[in-house]
Amino acid sequence: MSGQTLTDRIAAAQYSLTGSEVARAVCKATTHEQTAPKKKHLEYLIEATKESNVNIPQMADTLFERATNASWVVVFKALITTHHMMVAGNERFLQFLASRNTLFNLSNFLDKTGSHGYDMSTFIRRYSRYLNEKAFAYRQMSFDFGRVKKGAEGVMRTMPVEKLLKGMPTLQSQIDALLEFDVIWTHLLIQGFFFILLFSTL
Repeated sequence: MSGQTLTDRIAAAQYSLTGSEVARAVCKATTHEQTAPKKKHLEYLIEATKESNVNIPQMADTLFERATNASWVVVFKALITTHHMMVAGNERFLQFLASRNTLFNLSNFLDKTGSHGYDMSTFIRRYSRYLNEKAFAYRQMSFDFGRVKKGAEGVMRTMPVEKLLKGMPTLQSQIDALLEFDVIWTHLLIQGFFFILLFSTL
């Protein structure tokens, strides 16, 4: 089903009534509509992480709530949105995720609504594992491997040997989760799925 569902519209309206613009933006970014999250919603949420008056735990909880949806589309978009915020948002968002004992509990996720649901469920489970590993790595190292300075004067090259040896298993686990996710193949699969979907509705 393409387009926003009635459920999407009601959820967004409820958050509008309670005055939670951040939660409304999360809902708008994670609709049942089979397209990527809209850039304007991602940008709004990324900027929101930089505002001192924004409740980061509430923002994260709304994303986690969306990730419990039965639809692979909503869950996948919740993961994509979270990932964007981890990478481009204020570091305090990643710090909060790292402080939690659990993030995404999707190891048994399965969308049984159709063949695409079965196919995408595998990638969702792997993607959620990667994001969990990324947050765990931050907790262990107190920095994000993707954000630190690179090159000859980079953090990994200037780190004390003891800390480097302690951090290598953490980095390896994050790399293993990323390779298992196979992000390039997943991107192509999603693009192909949306292309097929577009022409099947003409």
